[in-house]
Order: sequence, then C-alpha cells, then structure tokens
Amino acid sequence: MTAPTLPPQSTETQQTVAAEVEALLAQMTLAEKVEMMSGQGFFTALQEDNRVWGARPYRAGSGNARLGLSPLWFTDGPRGVTRGNSTCFPCTMARGATFDADLELRIGEAMGIEGRAQDCNFSGAVCINLLRHPAWGRAQETYGEDPWHLGVMGAAMGTGIQTHNIIATVKHFALNSMENARFKVNVLADERALHEVYLPHFKHCLDAGIASVMTSYNKVNGEYCGQDRVLLTEILRDEWKFEGFVHSDWVRGVYKVYGASAGLDIENPEPLVFGEKLVTAVEEGLVEPYVVDRACRRILTTQLAFARREDPLPAYGKELIACDAHRALALEAARKCAVLLENDGVLPLRRDRVKKLAVLGALAALENTGDNGSSRVRPPYVVTPLEGLRRMLGEEAVLHADESDLDAARAAAEATDAVLVVAGYTAKEEGEYILGDIALGADKKPRGPSLSPTPIGGDRVGLTLPEAQVALIRAATASGKPVLVAIVAGSAVLVEEWRGDVNAILMSFYAGMEGGTALAEVLFGDVCPSGKLPFTVARDAAHYPFFDRDAEEITYDLWHGYTKLEREGIAPRYAFGHGLSYATFAYSALNARVAGEAIEVSVAVRNTGDVAADEVVQCYIGAPGVEAERAVKQLRGFARVSLAPGETAIARFTVAHDTMRWRAGREWRLEPGTYRVYAGGSSAACLQTSVEV
Repeated sequence: MTAPTLPPQSTETQQTVAAEVEALLAQMTLAEKVEMMSGQGFFTALQEDNRVWGARPYRAGSGNARLGLSPLWFTDGPRGVTRGNSTCFPCTMARGATFDADLELRIGEAMGIEGRAQDCNFSGAVCINLLRHPAWGRAQETYGEDPWHLGVMGAAMGTGIQTHNIIATVKHFALNSMENARFKVNVLADERALHEVYLPHFKHCLDAGIASVMTSYNKVNGEYCGQDRVLLTEILRDEWKFEGFVHSDWVRGVYKVYGASAGLDIENPEPLVFGEKLVTAVEEGLVEPYVVDRACRRILTTQLAFARREDPLPAYGKELIACDAHRALALEAARKCAVLLENDGVLPLRRDRVKKLAVLGALAALENTGDNGSSRVRPPYVVTPLEGLRRMLGEEAVLHADESDLDAARAAAEATDAVLVVAGYTAKEEGEYILGDIALGADKKPRGPSLSPTPIGGDRVGLTLPEAQVALIRAATASGKPVLVAIVAGSAVLVEEWRGDVNAILMSFYAGMEGGTALAEVLFGDVCPSGKLPFTVARDAAHYPFFDRDAEEITYDLWHGYTKLEREGIAPRYAFGHGLSYATFAYSALNARVAGEAIEVSVAVRNTGDVAADEVVQCYIGAPGVEAERAVKQLRGFARVSLAPGETAIARFTVAHDTMRWRAGREWRLEPGTYRVYAGGSSAACLQTSVEV
C-alpha cells in the first residue's frame, strides 16, 4: 500500500509562480528578505496568551506588508489542530496501529480543513521520527518503529493536509528519538544506519509531495541538524532533489548564521540567530547574498504555488471545527486503533452475562488524550473510558474505584461480573519534556528552557506499569472475576509481572476525544478489534537498544525493534504487527514473482471466524544478506481488508527493487540472489516463499 500524492502543477503554473517570485525578490531589500527567513512575534504572543500554546496562529516565516505578501501562519499537530476547540484524534502512534493509510489521509484532510477554518496555512502535524526505544517520551507523536510504515502513513497525513492548500511540514529531521537530551545529544550514525533506517521515511514523504521540512534540535555526527550541510544540502537537495523550504524547530533550532548557508531557510519562531546578525554576515561577506535569495525563492515558490491552487471547499467556516463528520472520523480511528494483545475467550463481553462491570483505575475517569506539549489539542469534550461504559450500560451498572483505595477496588470487583482495569501513563510520565509550563524561550533565555521545580513529560524512567497500578491489577484478580486490562500509553509497556493473572489485555493508547466510546464498543463486541502493534513489545527491557535519556552522545546502528530481536534470535512478547481479533484468519496461496523492476506478491486471506472483521495483511522482504548483513525481513507493504465470515480476499503488493537496496558507501546497491517473501498477520506469523532477483 502506498499513499496517494498530489498531482504536479502544470508547467504554465510553475512558470507563472517563478515569474512572480522573481518580481517580488527584485523589489525587496536585503533586510526584507532576511525578515522572511524567520518567524516574528512569538514571545510576545505567548506571554499575552498566558503561555497557552496554540492560542493563535504563529507567524513562522515569509510575509511582507509593503508588498502585500502574507506570512506563513503555523499550527501544530499531530493529534489535531492545536488551536481553539479542534477535533482531537487518537495520538499518532494509535493511528499507526490502524495500518490504514486511507483513514490517515482522511484525518489529514480534516486537519487541513480545521486549520484553514482557524486562519492557518502551515501545519506541523506530520511527525515521523522512528521509534528506536519505547522509553522515548514523544513516541506517541509518531507512527511506530518501522521506516516503511512511517513513510506510508506520514505521506498519507501530509497529502491529506495539503489537499486543502495548507503547507505541511515533515518533522523532525533527523534522528530525533530522545526527548530529555534533545537539545544537546550528539547522535552518531554511519551511512547505512542513516540511509537505510533513519532517513527513508522522510524521503518517502517528500517524494509524495510534502512541501516543507522541520529540523530537529539534536546533533548528528557532531553538527546541530539546523545547521548541518550534510543533511540539509547534500542529502535533501543534492541527493533527494527536494525543492521546498526547510525551517527550524521552535527556539534553539539553529546556533550560527552559517545555518543559512548550510540550507536552513527559516529560523523559528524568532530571529535569535538570523535577523540582524544574518544581514551583518551578508554585508561583511561571511554569507553570500545568493544564500538569502535562495531561501526566499524556496519559501515564496512553495507559498505562491499553494496560494494559486483552487480550494476543494467553497469556504472554510468555523462550523467545520470539530464538526459531526470529524468527530465521527475520530471515533472511526479510535475503533480501528485498539490492539487486542491477549484474550482467553472472555472478550467480547456479553450484556446478558455482564450485568455489572467494575471499572478500576484513576485513568478510567481521566480526560487523558496525550501529553501537554506542542501537540496538545483542546477538544470540545472527551469521552473517558468510564463515561463510555456508563453510557453503554447505564450509571448503576458500572462501579468505579482506583488505586488510591485497594479495599474499595476489591469490593467493587467482588460486587460485579467482570473487571476492567485502565492502566498506563499520563503527560506527567511521558511526552514532550516541559520544565514548568511551556516556556520555549518566552523567558528570552534561548540557550536553555526556563527552570521550574515541577518538570513533566520527557522520556520514561521505566517500561513497566507503576507499582500502584500493578497492585490494583492484583486486587482485581483476587476477586476471581474475569479481569481485562486496557493499557493507555504512547508505546510499548512490559507486561511480564502480571499478564499471566488476567484474562485479556488491550492496548488502547491515547485514543482521542471519542476513545471511551470506542473502548466500550470493542469490549462488548459492537466493534471487532483490528489494530496491529506498530512496535515490538519485548519480554525484557534489556532486549531493546541501549537508551540513556541524559546522554551527551549515543550511537544509532541498523538494529532496533523487530529487526534487532530477529537478528538475535529473541522471541518478543508481542511481535511487530501483532493484534488479535474476535474472528480468526487463515492465510494461503502465497505467490511471488519478479515483474520488471519489482516483486509482485499475492496472498489469500480467509475469515474463518463467525463475525465480520478487518485484518491487516503484511508483506515483508528478506534480502540475501551476502554482500552485507541485512535484516531477516523488513516490512514493504500492508493492506487492511474487510471480510465477512467465510469470505476470502486476495491481498496484492508490488515491492519495487529500489526499496530493497542497501547503502554501499554513497551508492545504493541491489544485491542479486534469492529474496525471501513473507506475508501474514504479523511479523512473527507469516507464510514464506522466495524469488530470484
């Protein structure tokens, strides 16, 4: 499955835009051009808004009042538009679990519509940093651990946003997979790790037409990303032929004016390094004038190209914000993202047998849609798990207690027919690392965040549930009643110490404003679970790559997630792509053949259960691995199919040879030999065949 791309502009339109751009540049002074190369007014706006992120659109580059040129007005994501009372969708990781690029395209369109309705023309909703380790605090903002999956889903999101003529930016470029140390850490990666693991999803999105790139805070091989010529010019421009513009992350995204020469077109959100310092550098011959013209040309060409496109809708009124259609889309995503990890047959619950349900845990009653950082959305309402179940079963049928009173929890469990424990995390335990409220330099100390005694978010300190929640699970299981556990988190949670005592485990993620509604529907069988894990859940934290949230320097190699565990012969607790259903599926008739410059794959999947259900069919390729060590297999296609009981569908994939190459020095090489082809319901449950390439 590949995401759709926007149609290219006509040659006539491109020529018209190019002429307009040159005419504008000819009228601008050096100071006016440099002014276009940074955001403006952010610190003042944030102070006026009591440091509420997203209270207004932020001027993020471009603009010239004298010439009537509008600035870029930025809104963040990726849970939804971070303005007003926008629709809050399930977090990105949850949507990654849907493996549904069409759904992600439609969610992108909804975000584009709501962004336009709130006076924005520039969106930061496409986050595709690779999940290297589940402790990463901002794991919830990306789609998962696999580069192919990241690229397909990110391209769908960005294409959807840009359908409504909002410029989308893909972030954070590059190798940003740590939170606490993000402003200082130097990530070391060789040519293969860079290009085979940590960069291909960015190229996938840019090839699909995403028009902008946001740099990350960290260093790569000794240089800050916002001023790294290798990343911003040699790779983005020279190798990938990217023609859009590049901008920094908010505050501390660039430190030296040579960042402009390296390829950074816009410093956001204020001219702390560019601005007057860049003007002086040009005047003193330290930065060539063409560098400024080049940046402005990229900005204007992108901006005017979008401005010249016809809008799909006649108007973008406020009534479109969190409208019925978008709330329904949030519910669809919440239904599709839930991953059933284990089930001994107790699910789905039956209303005629479960007259009373105990819902335990403080998180069951908490509006918990994700972290409180730059991705925070403030929807008009949030349906909590407790509320969703009470709406379905009635107030009197649902008892609630939490981990603060284990005696009350035991009593509730004993008085009911089944028990749901909602466990996991909040913005305090994982998310964007915030020292106090969002400062982001509003204290005018750009070299470091403002200090506060109450930091929240950041990288996790552990991968297990908090002790109090484990005690709550034990209290529930002591009742002898069926116990279900719903995990609310942004990535993998280890379950070894308690999984054997419960009847079912569901990964429900931060499921958005309709998450409680969807959870109730899944538990009682109104909706068949169909999510698949976009990451690997290990049996032991030591099975993941080394992680130090305070690291000054760290090496990223080729191995993480399912590729690391398969290489080392370690069985995961739950494999990448794993997810149970209330139906069962049988795979057969796997066929693969070389057709031109691709491998064509087909596989039959049959619903052998007695309920209609969706299945996510996954296609993996294993290279010969003689010329260079390669992963046992890597995802190269996925498709969601809907099947009635007894129905069979044929899933088809076309895997281009270019996606199977390995990086040899600065070249891509296709190794000849026998390629293994896998297809199935997870990375650990596949049929296998082979072809000669």
